[in-house]
Amino acid sequence: MLNLSLKKKLVRAQISEITEHHIYKRLSEKIHDPQNKKILREISEDELKHYNLWKKYTQQEPQPNRKKMWWYYLMARIFGLTFGVKLMEKGERKAQVHYNRLTGILAEAKLVIKDEERHEQSLINLLEEEKLSYIGSVVLGLNDALVELTGALAGFTLALQNTQLIAVVGLITGFAASLSMAASEYLSKKADDGGKQPLTSSIYTGIAYIFTVLLLVFPYFVLSNVYSALSWTISNAIIIIFLFTFYVSIARGYSFRRKFLEMIIISLGVAALSFGIGYLIKTFLGVGA
Repeated sequence: MLNLSLKKKLVRAQISEITEHHIYKRLSEKIHDPQNKKILREISEDELKHYNLWKKYTQQEPQPNRKKMWWYYLMARIFGLTFGVKLMEKGERKAQVHYNRLTGILAEAKLVIKDEERHEQSLINLLEEEKLSYIGSVVLGLNDALVELTGALAGFTLALQNTQLIAVVGLITGFAASLSMAASEYLSKKADDGGKQPLTSSIYTGIAYIFTVLLLVFPYFVLSNVYSALSWTISNAIIIIFLFTFYVSIARGYSFRRKFLEMIIISLGVAALSFGIGYLIKTFLGVGA
């Protein structure tokens, strides 16, 4: 006979398991890759097995969390299957801590823990996806645009002292750099026998670069004060770094804090250095005076 506290914990575990069962099942029905489809079906079946295992103790049939179902499903559809699934598996690690506490009470908890570990270590690692395979090209475009253009705009801000002029010069610089970076990525991948399509890699790099350029330059078209525009641009850079670092940390399993701080230090460090160079140019050459 279960006490009330333990029964409530098992019911919550049931809700989590049946919710994830439906998410994995629905995702498996929406993808075409046979290997990924097989992986998701296996995980879905395991989650249903866990649900029925706890049902023997609770004698209840709780319904899935509909909001959670839609959230993770949309994350997977918008940002890619690997990101959505690994984000959900990250939540399952918390469940493993909960199950560890149950091992001394319910022997079946050990079986559930083994299944959850298998999901993380074996099944999820088998996921392959085009979006993720080209993540290096996106990183190249974003990193280069953030470092180069944030620094350039900081230098232009003090040297030129005109938001419209800075915006135009920033756009020209950014678009020219994006084409150059995309071309370099194409030639690099073409010379490499790694298997990636050089044209696709260059497109990913170019799009990431242009997207970053537009977000960084936008404040100079809206504001008239150059320092307010620069502050907004730096804020946009920090937001881009935060969002992309979060994505990569989930999809690739990197340390979020370490990657985030690394990109922040490099981007803002270059911006500060460029701002200083802009000051020297303005002072000694009289540009923008």
